[in-house]
Amino acid sequence: MKYKREFEVAWQGLKPGPHTYIYDIDDRFMKEHEVDETFNNWKAQVTLIFDKHESFFMLRFDVDGKVTVPCDRCGDDFELRLWDEFNLVIKLISDDATAIDEEDDVIFIPRSETVIDISNWLYEFVMLSVPMQRIHPDTADGKPGCNPQALDLLDKLSEHGEEVKNPLWKGLDKLKN
Repeated sequence: MKYKREFEVAWQGLKPGPHTYIYDIDDRFMKEHEVDETFNNWKAQVTLIFDKHESFFMLRFDVDGKVTVPCDRCGDDFELRLWDEFNLVIKLISDDATAIDEEDDVIFIPRSETVIDISNWLYEFVMLSVPMQRIHPDTADGKPGCNPQALDLLDKLSEHGEEVKNPLWKGLDKLKN
């Protein structure tokens, strides 16, 4: 089976009801989708529950895994756990139907399509499971997991930054009251 075809679901011959597929997402898959090089060591597993109905499909993607990312606070790499779940509805339409505006969680495909390529959704949902803010988790004793030297430097810089005041705004201090 070719690598690209691994992410295709041939729904035509499936019986109605739920069907489970498991996909392993690694660096190779993410590089094909041109992910930022600062994210590496992708080890994610996406479980797809493909629930086939007569005129639509319910897809549930469960993301679980980990990726190595740089910390937004100290800059050191750490292993970030990924987990999330996403739902998607695919509705079947007749081949001669006019263009239908797709909604966020609803996709329309013609009945003549016999295979659904889910690779782009896998990529999208794995990327959405990476949080916007990536900071080392706290250690068991409650201290930050970041590099202590970087935290000390940040503390020194923030103290120094508070002392410097711009004389341009000195006159506005009188207007505060």
